[in-house]
Amino acid sequence: MSYNEILIESAERCGNIVCMGLDPIVGVLPFKELDTSERITKYFETLFSKMADEKLCPAAFKPNLGYYSALDRPRSGDYSGSKALSAVMDLLERYFPSSPVILDSKRGDIARSSGNYAKEAFDAWQADAVTVSPYMGSDSVLPFAYENKGMYILNRTSNPGGAELQNRTVIDSVDEHDVYPLYIAVSHMIAIWAEEHKGIGAVVGATNMREFADIAKYFAGKGIPMLIPGVGSQGGSASDVISVMNETGYNKKLARINSSSGLTHPWKKGDAPSDWLDMCTESIKALLKEAAL
Repeated sequence: MSYNEILIESAERCGNIVCMGLDPIVGVLPFKELDTSERITKYFETLFSKMADEKLCPAAFKPNLGYYSALDRPRSGDYSGSKALSAVMDLLERYFPSSPVILDSKRGDIARSSGNYAKEAFDAWQADAVTVSPYMGSDSVLPFAYENKGMYILNRTSNPGGAELQNRTVIDSVDEHDVYPLYIAVSHMIAIWAEEHKGIGAVVGATNMREFADIAKYFAGKGIPMLIPGVGSQGGSASDVISVMNETGYNKKLARINSSSGLTHPWKKGDAPSDWLDMCTESIKALLKEAAL
């Protein structure tokens, strides 16, 4: 099954286009009596079990590698973060086997290095998709084009500083007579790469709706998946995103609207409250409803 088919099937099976980010802030999680790896594992196992009981099924999950690898201390023989991520991947396979897992690692390097980063994502972690930087071009990007795997290329990101480069005006190398913001030029390259390598998609933030509409309109009908961060804590709105996709004719089943901390620890700071599990599940229910098919 191709990655695009996996996306469509999981959206139909779960009835939504939500991607749940899994970026643990250890200091705010419950189960303080446990060590780091066990604490993260116990937290997600408790949450996933509750979600499964209540039939809450996000159509994708996205662990950010940095939140886990930063917890390792390899020179001391401590791999707490990697152990936790491995356990989380196992839990996802147990509780949500039909939902793809996107490893958010934003890789991109010279060809041989990219090839090794692709092996890290797809062979070592057995992820279904990975996030990739386009800056170094095709020989950096295409090593991630594994058969039946996905790749989301940074296109118009949700962070405030994204405009500093992504909105700069360029003469598009695909059409020398037109002048575009850089994010549209990157969209052109994504579309070209995706012609031969299905499953190549784009990271397009929900915090800049004019830019999002430009890209959604360009991608409409081209079969290019979109990973859409920025909903929730960053201020983006899932309902606004869906409205734009409807208006532009973009196939929503290929999109995944991501929220992370707003779903996994909505209390943000301090100790987890006694009703933390209910807080999480209510936040998840709300987003699943807002991003329902």
